Amino acid sequence: MGTAPRAASAEQAVSVARVVPEASAAGSPGSGRSVHRLPDVPDQAEAATAGQLVGSHDAHGQRIAVACSRFNDQVTSRLLDGALEALDRLGALEGASEPPLVCWVPGAFELPLVARAIATHHLADAVVCLGCVIRGETSHYDFVAGQCAAGLQRVQLDTGVPVVFGVLTTDTLDQALERSGGGHGNKGAEAVETAAEMINLLSSLAAAPRLVRSASDATA
Repeated sequence: MGTAPRAASAEQAVSVARVVPEASAAGSPGSGRSVHRLPDVPDQAEAATAGQLVGSHDAHGQRIAVACSRFNDQVTSRLLDGALEALDRLGALEGASEPPLVCWVPGAFELPLVARAIATHHLADAVVCLGCVIRGETSHYDFVAGQCAAGLQRVQLDTGVPVVFGVLTTDTLDQALERSGGGHGNKGAEAVETAAEMINLLSSLAAAPRLVRSASDATA
C-alpha cells in the first residue's frame, strides 16, 4: 500500500468526497496533457451523412463521476489529476452547480460495487473507474485485475450507465507512471474522454428511432 492519497483528512473519514480540481500546467505529470492515445473522433456531420452515429468529447452538461482506488495511490492520484483536468477541458465543469463526485475506494477490487451504487442511485451519467494493479510474484494480480474488469463490465450492462475501465494493469511501477502522465499519456484523462463520448453516443442512439420516423414521415 502506498502513502495516503492527497485528500484532506476530513474527507478520508468518509467514502465519498467532492473534490475541486486544481489547475495543472500543460504537460506536467498527471495533467493529462502530455500525450493522448485515443483516436480522433470522426466528423459527426460526415458520419451522419453516411448513416453512422458517433459520440463527441463535448462534456458540457454531463455528470461524470470518478471512483478512484487508494491502493498504489502514487499512480492513481496522477490518474485522478488527469481525469479532473479532462473534465475541465471538455466542459463538464462549466456552469456546474457543484464539483464532480469523486469516491475513494480501498483497491481496484472494490471499484465495481461503488460504480454500481453511483449508477443505481442516478448520481452520474457515467462513471470513470481509476486504479492500478501491478504484477507481482503471486497470482493475486490476475484475480484482482480480471474480477475488476468483469465487475465493471457487468455494472454497465446491468444499469445502462457507461462505466469506463481506467485501471492500469502493468508489470512494473515505471510502466504505470508512464501511463499516468508520463510518455504514454494519462489514462485518467482518456477515460473521461471515453465517458463523454459514450454519453453522447447513447443519447444519439436514444434519439435515432425518432429521427428515422421523422425522415420516413417527411418522405411519405
